[in-house]
Amino acid sequence: MQTFLSTMLSKITTQMGWAYMIVYIANFLFFMFLIFSKYGNIKLGDKDDKPRYSNIQWGSMVFATAIDASILMLSMVDPLRYLQNPPFSIKPFSENAYGYAHMFGQFNWGPMAWMMFAPAAIAIGYILYVKKGHVQRLSSAITFLQGDDKWKYIARQFVDFLVVFGIMGGVGSSVGMEIPIISNVFSKLTHIPDSLALKMFLFFILFIIFVWTVYKGLNGGIDKLSNAHIWTAIIFLLFVLIVGPTVYILSSETNSLGLLFQKFVAMSTNTLPNGAVDTAKEETIFYWGWWLSYMPVMGLFIARISKGRTIKQVLIGMMTYGAIGCMSFYAILGGYSLWLQKTGAVDLVHILNTQGQAATITAILSTLPYKTIVFVVYCVSCFIFLATTISSSAFIISSFTSLELRDDQEPSQLNRMTWVVVFMLFSIGLVIVGGFSTIQTFSAIAGFPLMFVCIMVLISIYRMLKNDPSIAYNQTMLEKIKFNNKNKIEEAEK
Repeated sequence: MQTFLSTMLSKITTQMGWAYMIVYIANFLFFMFLIFSKYGNIKLGDKDDKPRYSNIQWGSMVFATAIDASILMLSMVDPLRYLQNPPFSIKPFSENAYGYAHMFGQFNWGPMAWMMFAPAAIAIGYILYVKKGHVQRLSSAITFLQGDDKWKYIARQFVDFLVVFGIMGGVGSSVGMEIPIISNVFSKLTHIPDSLALKMFLFFILFIIFVWTVYKGLNGGIDKLSNAHIWTAIIFLLFVLIVGPTVYILSSETNSLGLLFQKFVAMSTNTLPNGAVDTAKEETIFYWGWWLSYMPVMGLFIARISKGRTIKQVLIGMMTYGAIGCMSFYAILGGYSLWLQKTGAVDLVHILNTQGQAATITAILSTLPYKTIVFVVYCVSCFIFLATTISSSAFIISSFTSLELRDDQEPSQLNRMTWVVVFMLFSIGLVIVGGFSTIQTFSAIAGFPLMFVCIMVLISIYRMLKNDPSIAYNQTMLEKIKFNNKNKIEEAEK
């Protein structure tokens, strides 16, 4: 199917790229409106409900669950792709190209991307903790599909099918991309040949981690893995920043932030109707599809851990812990790889074009001091990152595919284990097929139908918030105060 999938990606990129852009722009503007409107103060819970997790715990769980080992890998190689194929017809390998190469990945992993989790998170959280309803699947959060009509039932089933299809695409893309890279780094560390047998051994190790975290569930498994995930990431980033070209990285990031603000609208609407599709455009479509495919998983997960927080707190938290966390990887690791290329220390672009991204990442890590320790920390970090995301995905998709669950009930262990096995088998298939382009293609295609689900959820959120009882009560009280004040003024004038 590889040829067919590549053709599909080309069609989506050239013919439907505008649709991805419009959905992302509409989604971003909608939630910016919520943050600054009266609706942002609505609490996901009762008036006296307090958040179950501290801000640090909540932020680490959100960030760790959404971001797998791909951030450790793509933040190193994406800037090299943008450098040789920069956006806006910039000359490749020019000074300007280096600036955009450092910045563009931060756009693809920045605030617009993180707001893609918000539709499911806010809709499900509102129904669970404000309306006291029962939400087990994303279709339950689409208000105008509720009811006993046959067409509504069929529509809900179809939405649930698209959700599961999207999750499979997102998870498969993650593991299919990351296992070959971990295998290559592990091979350099242990001198074991980088073969299919080594990749199967790594799959087995991942499977053991998955079984433990999914068996333990949300508390005692996934939350502990998230904490380990954050600390290993911080240690690795700080190490590269300190031993690497610190001044160059910080200067590049300052420049990138300026470019990001300056070109934010242009990048958000970059459909290139009068020119050839460039790498930056293809990468953005790939990421938009990937983030869409994870929207149902992350939505339910964020909703479940956000009781007691206001809508504004949830949205701002996602954009701070999530977006700034991702941008830090591109700032430091991307800055380091660009510095190696610019100074001529290693011709990373040549390695990427001839040997692939696994060899490129190994070459980058080999330039750091204490190489053996770096390889060990990197492999451990990748395993923890990957295990956190996949375990959470298995936990959530098992909720989607359970017949009935109480609000405080977790999916059965058999259901969770079944999805772990399904994810592993599907990912092994993608690894055997191989090729980053195939991974990109499947991810974009899996996310495409979820655009329509996203639009339906946004409409549902607006309908629910517009009729929120606390907003109506506050409006009534305000009108009473105005009426009483008016009468007092009239009496005083008399």
